Amino acid sequence: MDRGLAACEEDLVEYVFHDIKARRAGILKALTADFEDFHQQCDPAKENLCLYGFPDEHWEVNLPADEVPPEIPEPVLGINFARDGTNKKDWLSLVALHSDAWLNALAAYFGGRFQFDRTQRKRLSVMIADLPTICEVVSEMNLERVSASKHSSNKSKSNSKLRASEHQAKKPKSKHIKEEVEDLNGNNNNDDEDKHLCASCGGNDSVGDYFWICCDACEKWYHGKCVRVTPAKAKHINKYCCPRCSHSKRRRIS
Repeated sequence: MDRGLAACEEDLVEYVFHDIKARRAGILKALTADFEDFHQQCDPAKENLCLYGFPDEHWEVNLPADEVPPEIPEPVLGINFARDGTNKKDWLSLVALHSDAWLNALAAYFGGRFQFDRTQRKRLSVMIADLPTICEVVSEMNLERVSASKHSSNKSKSNSKLRASEHQAKKPKSKHIKEEVEDLNGNNNNDDEDKHLCASCGGNDSVGDYFWICCDACEKWYHGKCVRVTPAKAKHINKYCCPRCSHSKRRRIS
C-alpha cells in the first residue's frame, strides 16, 4: 500500500518527518474537506477497510495489504463497521484517534528501519509533537460547527448566553490548530471574526475574557468583564439587557 519513502536523503530525520506530515495532510483532507466522500466509501457492507494517507498528501480507503508482515505498519482495520452504529461526530473522532496512532507507529517503524540513534529519535518525536494531532484538528472543527450553529440560531440564543472558550486556555497550540482548520476550510473567516467583537471594548473572542453574554434587546455580544457580569451571575439572568439598552429604556420611561 505504500507509495514509497526512499532512504536516499542526507537528512533522514527531516525526510521521515515530511513523509509523516504529508500522510497526515492526506488523512486530514479525508476527515474534513472530503468527509462526505470518505463517509460514503466506508460502507459497512464491505470487508475490513482502512484509511491510508500517502506521501503525496492523498488519501485512500482500501483493504489492508495482502502480504504478511506488511511493508509498513497498517492502519486500523474495519473503520467502516462502526460507521452506522454511532453518530458521525463520534465515529469521526474514533477514526482520527486511530489515524494518530498509525502515524506514530510509522514514525517508530521508520526510526528503526533507518537505525536512528537516541538523538535522531528524539528530534523526530519533537517535530511530530509540534504538529496538532489529527484528533485535535477534528475536535476543533466540531467545536466551531457547534459554536457557529448556536451563534446563528436566535431560538437557542437564550440558552447559550454564556460562551466559554476554555479549549483555547487549556491548549497552548490552539491558535495553531485554528489556523490549520481555517486552511482546511479554505477561508480565513474574516466575516465571522467581525461578528465576534465585543460591543463594549471591540476585542474579539481570541484574547482577554473568555466569558461572553448576549443582550436580548440589541443582540450584541459583550465580554462579561466589560459589563460586570460574572459566569455565576449570568446563570441566574433570564433576559439580559446591556448597559446601553438599559439606559435607553430608562430614558423612555422617564
